[in-house]
Amino acid sequence: MSKTTAIYVRRSVSDADKGNNSLSIAAQREECIRFLGEGADFRIYCDDGKSGKDIEHRPAFQEMMTDARNGEISRIIVKKYDRFSRNMREYLNITDTLDKLGVSVISLSEPFNTETKEGRMMRNNLLNFAEFERETIAARVADAYNTKARETGFYQGGKVYYGYVPERRTINGKTGSVLVPGDRAHVITKAFEIYKEPTTSLKDVLSYFRQNGIDISVESKNGRSNMDRSHISRLLESPLYVRADAEVYRYFSSMGVEILDDIEAYDGVHGLFLHGKHHSGAPVYVKVGYHEGLVDAQTWLAVQDKKAHNKRIPNNSSALHSWLVGLLKCSYCGYSISVAYNWNKAHTKQWRYFFDTGFYRADSCVKRTLKLRPDEVEQAVFEAMNERIKTLEIAKKKRSKPDTEANRINGELARIDDEIRKLMDKLANADTVLFDYIQERINALHKQKSELEQKLQKQQRKHKEIDTKPLSEPLKRWSELSVQEKHEIALTMIEVVTISDETGIDIKFSI
Repeated sequence: MSKTTAIYVRRSVSDADKGNNSLSIAAQREECIRFLGEGADFRIYCDDGKSGKDIEHRPAFQEMMTDARNGEISRIIVKKYDRFSRNMREYLNITDTLDKLGVSVISLSEPFNTETKEGRMMRNNLLNFAEFERETIAARVADAYNTKARETGFYQGGKVYYGYVPERRTINGKTGSVLVPGDRAHVITKAFEIYKEPTTSLKDVLSYFRQNGIDISVESKNGRSNMDRSHISRLLESPLYVRADAEVYRYFSSMGVEILDDIEAYDGVHGLFLHGKHHSGAPVYVKVGYHEGLVDAQTWLAVQDKKAHNKRIPNNSSALHSWLVGLLKCSYCGYSISVAYNWNKAHTKQWRYFFDTGFYRADSCVKRTLKLRPDEVEQAVFEAMNERIKTLEIAKKKRSKPDTEANRINGELARIDDEIRKLMDKLANADTVLFDYIQERINALHKQKSELEQKLQKQQRKHKEIDTKPLSEPLKRWSELSVQEKHEIALTMIEVVTISDETGIDIKFSI
C-alpha cells in the first residue's frame, strides 16, 4: 500500500483573538503545500479552534494518528512544532510512537534535523518554551478571573447555573452579567423543600419530579439527559441558591472559608458564589453575588447538616443485613461493627451476628465476633429512639431548658481565645525556637476553634425547634417499614451507636 504525506494544521481560539494571520488555517495550509511542491500527494488534517494542550480533544489529530498506525502516512508536515503539541511530555510520547511506525515530523519554521541529537535538543527546548507560554497564559486568565470574582458579585461566565439565566445589568457604575431566576428555578426550590425533611432521600426527590412529569433534563456531552442523584446532590450543596443571612456567614466562617464581604452584606436576600476547590489546594473563598437566592437560609442550612451527617455514615443500601449498618462502632477500638449472616449446614436456617472490623487491624481489637445479638441491639436502639422523640416533644412544650451542650462549647471557645491571646503577647519577646512553638500551638488552637464553632452553629440550629412529626409517625408503624426505610430514620436521628459485650450499648443522637 502506498503511503502519503500528512499536513497537520491547527489554530486555537487564542490565536484568532491575537489576530495572528500567519497562524490562520489558510496560511498554514498554503505554506505546507508550497513546501511539498506541485503534484505532491498529501492529505490535510485540520483542527480549527482546538487548544494545543492535549490531543484528546482534537478529532483530526486522532484521525491522523489512526491513519499512521494503519501504515497510510510516511511523514507529517507542520508549520511549527507547537501546532503539533504544546505539552512536552505528550509530544515526546507521540513522536516516540511515530518513530516506531517509521513516520517523521517536519516543521517549516524550525529548520533543523531532528535525526541528530543537537536537532532534537533544539526542538525540545522550543517545545518547553511553548508549554511555558501556554501555562503562563492559563495562569493569567485564572488570575484575571479571580480578581474580578473577588471584586464584584457579577456572574463570571462559564457554565450557566441550573435554575438561573444570565442578564446584563449595571450595578454601582459597572456592567456585567447577573443571574436571574429562569424557568427551572422551581426545580431547585422543590428539591430543597423535599430533601430537608428528616425521612426523605435523594431518591425521593427524583421520584417526585418523575411522578409529576417535571422536566429535570441537563446538558451533557451526549446531548440532554435527566439529572441523577449525583446532580441533585451537587445542587443541594451549592451556596448559590441560599438567601444568605448572618447565620450562613457564621456557617462558612466556622468552616475556615475565606469570606470576602462583611456580615452586613449577608442580607437574607442575595446568594453566594463559592470559588476554588478544597481538594485541588486552590484557595476557597465565598463572595456575595448580585443575584437573589432561591432558598431561605434555614432550609439551606438544614440540608447541609443532613448531607454532612449522611457523608459521615455510609449508606449501605445495596445489602443491608441490619438497619443499623453504618452506625455501629466498637466501644474499645472505635472501628466499625459489621453485621453478617450465616446458614446452618442444611441451609434451612439463617442467623445474624456482629463482627468487629478492628480485629483485622495491626493493633487488633480483643475479639472478632460479639456475643451481643443484632435483634437485641436493634430492639434496644428502637426503644431509645422512641424515648428520644418523647423527650424532644416534652422539651418543645416547655421551651425553657438551657442548651447545656452549647454552653459547654461556648466555654471551651472562651478558653481557647484566652490562650491564643496570651500566646500572642509572648510572640514579641520569643526566640526562634519559642516563636516556632507558639506559632504551631496557635495554628492548632485555631483549627480546634474552627471545629467547635462549626459544631456550635449546628447545635444552635437544632436546639431552636425540631419537628418530630416526620419521625414519630414512622416509628409508630415500625414493623411495616422496610429495612431501608428504617435505616433512613436511624440515619436522621443517630450519630453513632457504640457496642461491646462488656459495656453494652451506648447511643449518641444527632438530634
